[in-house]
Amino acid sequence: MKYFGGCDVGSTYTKCVILDENGNIVANVTNRSKINPVASAQIALNDAIAQVDSLNSAEDLTYLIGTGYGRNKVPFADENISEISCHAMGVHVTNPEVKAIIDIGGQDVKGISIDTDGTVKNFAMNDKCAAGTGRFYEAMANAFEMTLPEFSKLSLNAKNTIPITAQCTVFAESEVISLVGEGKPMDEIAAGIQLAVAKRCFVMAKKAGATNSITLTGGCAKNDGLKKAIEKVLKIKVVELKTDPQLMGALGAAEYARQKGLAKVN
Repeated sequence: MKYFGGCDVGSTYTKCVILDENGNIVANVTNRSKINPVASAQIALNDAIAQVDSLNSAEDLTYLIGTGYGRNKVPFADENISEISCHAMGVHVTNPEVKAIIDIGGQDVKGISIDTDGTVKNFAMNDKCAAGTGRFYEAMANAFEMTLPEFSKLSLNAKNTIPITAQCTVFAESEVISLVGEGKPMDEIAAGIQLAVAKRCFVMAKKAGATNSITLTGGCAKNDGLKKAIEKVLKIKVVELKTDPQLMGALGAAEYARQKGLAKVN
């Protein structure tokens, strides 16, 4: 049996997926990224390799592709491919019916349109501001003195929404702290935060060609409050993926590795 790897070195988390030659996931890892992207990739690869009995090191993989902001730093990688292409492919192999993605990473937000073969049809990206990214949500959760999972559910039962007017992460955090200090309902403040991010995703979704449905990838895809807010703003269904949405970049890289590796062998 031959094995193929994808390593997604992100700004916040590093993910690794190993596929067998039939496209089955045999190992997956999600680790908090280190300052050094080489170390992040090496640790994730080692953790994933340890899950497969017949593999001893990344060098045993038939083909390995790096992706993410640190894609050039993945040890033993045969090549690297942009995370935009890898997220598209990852979603395609998970659910071929999905044709539009909003990928919310640690430092940017992307809207991606998927073609029929899993390649990128069109995309748009906001990497100029941290508002609406994973870093933004970490700051908001800290302001509420909550974990990210706790914060993601806080807005679900809010009866009203308190608008958040600041567009900058720093100013938004200050605004939220002021509202909490005034004794405003925390669930309604959280609803305002989710709505503000959903509105920022609106342009990305339209550029991604979203019409009837869209899916979310990245760690923020696990944010239930955001999914509800996006459905409200975009008036379309958010499709939940059966495979962990945070793994989509690594999965897409592994699938590209499988395709390229099998073609090379044959």
